[in-house]
Amino acid sequence: MRAVAARVTEASVTVDGDVVGAIGEPGLLVLLGVHREDTPDKAPVMARKLHELRILEGEESCATAGAPLLVVSQFTLYGDTRKGRRPSWSAAAPPPLATEMFDAVVADLRGRGARVATGVFGAKMAVHSVNDGPFTVLVEV
Repeated sequence: MRAVAARVTEASVTVDGDVVGAIGEPGLLVLLGVHREDTPDKAPVMARKLHELRILEGEESCATAGAPLLVVSQFTLYGDTRKGRRPSWSAAAPPPLATEMFDAVVADLRGRGARVATGVFGAKMAVHSVNDGPFTVLVEV
């Protein structure tokens, strides 16, 4: 499982002209990709890492600051561009597994008390964010 976590001052996701998820205060925008070999035991590990990642102002985390997360599914994080000019998506999880794992991470975050907004899995989404810093890291489990 792989995530790109960006410290943001605000972020939102729009589908068909409607905002479906947003955070209007400092927090994290998380683009989450699932590998085809990921197993359910990775979901709580990723959730904990994201919730406790100390990249907010003053080295705080969403857990300590009570900051929100906007989590968006992003299968393209497993695009392989090493050969040719067209990415291969063979490492990305198929939609049923990816949906299950994405939902498990979100559920685990919420179970930890995190405030979580999301996009719509599989939809064509427009993601707006104001990166703070900019500060963006890659998180893998």
